[in-house]
Amino acid sequence: MRKIVYFFFLLSLTSCSGLYPSLMLKTPAGYHFDQLQDSTSSVNYKISPNDFLNVRLFSNNGFHLIDLINQGGGSTATNTGTTAATSSISSGVDYLVESDGTVDLPEIRKTQLAGLTIREASEKLEKLYSQYYLKPYVLLSVDNRRVIVFPGDPGTAKIVPLVNNNTTVIEALALAGGLTEAGKAKEIKLIRGDPSNPKIYNIDLSTIKGIKDGNTVLQANDIIYVTPQRRPTLAFIERVTPVLTGITTILLTIVLLTGTKI
Repeated sequence: MRKIVYFFFLLSLTSCSGLYPSLMLKTPAGYHFDQLQDSTSSVNYKISPNDFLNVRLFSNNGFHLIDLINQGGGSTATNTGTTAATSSISSGVDYLVESDGTVDLPEIRKTQLAGLTIREASEKLEKLYSQYYLKPYVLLSVDNRRVIVFPGDPGTAKIVPLVNNNTTVIEALALAGGLTEAGKAKEIKLIRGDPSNPKIYNIDLSTIKGIKDGNTVLQANDIIYVTPQRRPTLAFIERVTPVLTGITTILLTIVLLTGTKI
């Protein structure tokens, strides 16, 4: 009987070897984080494949909004004609940036936009549409820019759209519901860049001094990971309880069936 008890005791210890299997994005002890540079400046986003571009086209330097969906619905004007008179639409149209970096747009068809900033792409489209419309003016935005936020508890991660070009780390955390009770305010990782070789910054929001880094302007596809608190006692109990319950059940069964004394 002692051998049986000893066996299950070893089994319980084995089950406790990984107390934190849900922890993600770990960095080794003494890890050297990258340093944030000019954290409050906005970085010009460059259009990438799989982006959805919201395009609004105006004529006469923005006087009339051109309906890109129903091009045949009204009269149009050339660069030597009068102002285009077409039906207005309340918002632009989303166009996918293909894997080759091109966007298939009405009239001008496939146009290379990947690698350009929003301003550069708008100016390029204005030049191309000038052969069809009088003094075209383009408003362009990327609808699917977002960041991923892990606030500190498993199952609470959120994808936050970057509606504002100057969205900061603090704002993104607020949009995600704020830090959870389990999150470490002094260990917030900002991960950005090439996934195969990302830049990793550590932001400490546990004191007011960290507000400068907390105002870092986010870039598309950034990851904000709040390191969860490690509670070894609670984790140990959670892991051991099912094993001990199983041991107790088996021992009671043996006692009842055999009348053996423990």
